[in-house]
Amino acid sequence: MKEITRRKFIATTTLATGFALAVQPISAGVITTNAKGLVAGAVKIPVKDGEIPAYRAAPATGENFPIVLVIQEIFGVHEHIQDITRRFAQLGYLAIAPELFVRQGDVSKLSSIDEIRPIVAKVPDAQVLSDLDATVHWAVKSAKGNANKLAITGFCWGGRITWLYAAHNPQVKAGVAWYGRLVGDATKLTPKHPVDIASTLKVPILGLYGGKDTSIPLNTIEQMRDRLKSSSSKSEIIVYPDASHAFFADYRPSYREKEAKEGWKRLLAWFKQNGV
Repeated sequence: MKEITRRKFIATTTLATGFALAVQPISAGVITTNAKGLVAGAVKIPVKDGEIPAYRAAPATGENFPIVLVIQEIFGVHEHIQDITRRFAQLGYLAIAPELFVRQGDVSKLSSIDEIRPIVAKVPDAQVLSDLDATVHWAVKSAKGNANKLAITGFCWGGRITWLYAAHNPQVKAGVAWYGRLVGDATKLTPKHPVDIASTLKVPILGLYGGKDTSIPLNTIEQMRDRLKSSSSKSEIIVYPDASHAFFADYRPSYREKEAKEGWKRLLAWFKQNGV
């Protein structure tokens, strides 16, 4: 009976509309990408124990689209993450952002990061990797995605996952990790961190980090760079000296327009360079 209840919970949970409560107030300069010429909106992704909601955007016409997995920040799949999928779709990609915290709670309705952290701390990496496998399967089977052109990008919490999923799934052709944590303690839920998989990584990942990010010390970035030297992935890490954490988040005070635009250009070039 417990499992049936859990399945029902997953199937009936919906995506956030608008921005997460914890990120208010929203910057006046927030970027808004329209859905003209796109198929965009909420979908359900079948996973091992039911369904999870996701936001997907793709061109309204055509098929065999290159796929981009867009991995959420700690705040969930709120309007900012949804807008990023539309930005990709306007460039010809099928972009999908699955809600990866859904079993643990709806973080979009919480009003402070202190309420969100305990929920996110309960999310097992194994669950996330499995859900992303299911998302890729859905993209190919149900959304006209091209399995041979798969990329991933993620922000903050999702930046860490970008490194880990690239190590998990050799189908990934390229990834871009935005200020994702690189080191940490090994636990039952988080047995490995990016620095632990760096030397054996085969997928090219571009890491974009801020030199003034107090949550990701520069010495951990150097540690990651050193480990990457022995990998065959040809991964790179770029540090923007004057940027802090979340410099791409245009809805927050941390946004740095110059670095964000430069990073986005680098992302698109990285994907093209690696065949996505």
